[in-house]
Amino acid sequence: MSINRQVPDASDGGDPTPHLELPGPTVQDLGRLERIDRHHHDRHQLIHPGSGVLQVETAAGSWVVPPQRAVWIPAFTAHAHLARTPTRMRSLSFPAEIDPVGGEQPAVLVVTPLLHELVAALAEPPETGYSDAEQATLRQAATDQLARAERLTLHLPAPVDDRLRAVAALLHRDPADPRSLRELGAAVGASERTLSRLFRAETGLTFPQWRTRLRLHHAIDHLAAGRSVTATAAACGYATPSAFIEAFRTVFGTTPSRHRLPSAP
Repeated sequence: MSINRQVPDASDGGDPTPHLELPGPTVQDLGRLERIDRHHHDRHQLIHPGSGVLQVETAAGSWVVPPQRAVWIPAFTAHAHLARTPTRMRSLSFPAEIDPVGGEQPAVLVVTPLLHELVAALAEPPETGYSDAEQATLRQAATDQLARAERLTLHLPAPVDDRLRAVAALLHRDPADPRSLRELGAAVGASERTLSRLFRAETGLTFPQWRTRLRLHHAIDHLAAGRSVTATAAACGYATPSAFIEAFRTVFGTTPSRHRLPSAP
């Protein structure tokens, strides 16, 4: 695998030119804020944290992957990993011609109990291993599960325009920042109308939609660190815990309290 290094913030950018990553270990334990630098594979890859919260980054943005989810990374997609908490990262690779998920961008998938056990069995086989027939059966079952897996919209698109990047940096530093787009525009030297147009053009989202996703990405970190739902709601800019719970359930498909529970390795 590529060299891991500690980084202070996932939004800093500056990833080196991606290199081809050859098949390697299927399980890797990462410390909090430990990073696997930008690289790509000539095979599709499924990443599923057995525990912890993993962030997957590409030039198009980032995806948050808690233990109840997995991320599908298409072949040749340059990407980096950042462990938002101590994370046990399991990965499976698939030949480029086998694509049960489809699409040109990474996709976050709901992990059913069966898919969870299949990934665990394939990534961490027993010491005696599996016969070729057993392994083929497990991989086919995993492929079938992936073809049926529900996709979730957990993507936080990365803006390109310098003015949008400046706004994004302000909100990454303080997700609870209550300033309107007009006020943020004044801080970065751009009009509200210009920023609103750019957000739609570059991210496909309105500014309120984009800020909601950013706040929920940060909320995952707070919850995984053991903060209460009430404290997380306040830290991420929600007026009430109930408003936070509803927004969280809409995007992640589960309640925030589930993400506070520690997951066994």
